[in-house]
Amino acid sequence: MSTQPLNPSLPSISVIVPVCGRRSELRSLYTQYKAGVDAVGLPFEFIFVIDGDRTDALQTLESMLHEGEDLTVISLTRSFGEAAALMAGFERASGSVILTLPAYYQIEAQDIPKLVAALGSSDMAIGYRSPRYGNMLDRMRRSAYHGLVNFVTGSRLQDIGCGARAMRRQVFEEMDLYGDQHRFMAILAARLGFRVSEVAMRQSPQDRLHRVYRPKEYAHYVLDLFSIFFLTRFTKRPLRFFGMLGAATFGLGAAVIAFLSVQRLFFDEKLADRPALLLGALLVVLGMQVFALGLLGELIIFTHARGMKDYRVQEVIQYPETVTSSVEVTDVEPAEGRNNEIRHTAPPAMTA
Repeated sequence: MSTQPLNPSLPSISVIVPVCGRRSELRSLYTQYKAGVDAVGLPFEFIFVIDGDRTDALQTLESMLHEGEDLTVISLTRSFGEAAALMAGFERASGSVILTLPAYYQIEAQDIPKLVAALGSSDMAIGYRSPRYGNMLDRMRRSAYHGLVNFVTGSRLQDIGCGARAMRRQVFEEMDLYGDQHRFMAILAARLGFRVSEVAMRQSPQDRLHRVYRPKEYAHYVLDLFSIFFLTRFTKRPLRFFGMLGAATFGLGAAVIAFLSVQRLFFDEKLADRPALLLGALLVVLGMQVFALGLLGELIIFTHARGMKDYRVQEVIQYPETVTSSVEVTDVEPAEGRNNEIRHTAPPAMTA
């Protein structure tokens, strides 16, 4: 996947740091990040995006600006989430390489050059913390969640929660993030046809926060995973999803009604006061509605199909030069301003 050539007048690396709920002391964190990015050997810029009313973080960054630090601070009107903060930072980024880093100690900053270097063979590189701290319960929880994500999406990711990511600018330009989809950026990039790789990065010793997840958070993660599953599998084929779901619901309802009908016709069972009959009828109607919803989605996709590009061109290979034939057209009067010699082009002769 090729990218545009670097513009010497623009920063080559744009570092976006979303400052959301969890954050560390930004001054020392920035010092470590700056040393790690500086080791890459390319020009860079830092963009901090403050998600909502976080007065302490804003004051720290403003004092750093007054001290002469070359960075950009973006303050959002309210808390929109990390995905929105990343998009806001990208809109003001000018580098050809986008590097996202968390606003808290998560990885060792010395491994940042290794993450950027991985873009030599891929379009997006994401870090995974190795070795990973945590007790047995944390490891089991992470393994179960990543196993479910990989099973649903078909990916092979090891650390979705790592906020260290490096990508070519084109990846961010073609990606629309909202909600909490920042966790699934690698999956969305792979769906668009970009090459994604994982890079082992040492976990920061200060990243040992033991979090207790409430049932509400698990429910949010499951719903986010369901949305990613639908976006990566059925965005352009809604009838396959709703059609299968509607057909299964309709079939179950029809089977219930058929069973009750057989009991009524051959075993003289009464249909009155049978809740199963009402359930079967509801399943049949619901199945038809779900199927119709998928059909409506297909009609919408078909209507806008001409303006939707569902492919990516990696490269175009042509003949190195145009071969012209010696056939000249002499029986045509040349018009004013037109070359009076018209040549026919022909492709190179094919050899066995």
